[in-house]
Amino acid sequence: MKTKNQRNYLDFVPVKNPDIEYQTDESGIVTLFVEWTGFYHRIAQKFFHRPRVSDIRLDAYGSFVWLSIDNSSDVHQLSKTLYAEYPDMEKSLSRLIKFLEILHDNHMIYWKGESCS
Repeated sequence: MKTKNQRNYLDFVPVKNPDIEYQTDESGIVTLFVEWTGFYHRIAQKFFHRPRVSDIRLDAYGSFVWLSIDNSSDVHQLSKTLYAEYPDMEKSLSRLIKFLEILHDNHMIYWKGESCS
């Protein structure tokens, strides 16, 4: 019988990647700065005029979540905080998990207990 490898995201603790720089403007919107390094990125920068540093501007929800990540709160606690700030948001938990997955896949956060490489 197969065992399911299901992840319980509610218990995961997101941790910001210390290599990602960000700034917050006066309205609370966060802009992340991602430096593209490595062989293939240098080729893209040289031949396709790709920027060395990309600035990623988050929306109000993403900015709120980014600023709420304190490296000790788990996803369940973050979802409660998000719901308290935005009670009318539809599917807030699934949106939060998807947003955190995107941040994780792009190495902007990692889960507590795993390396940030």
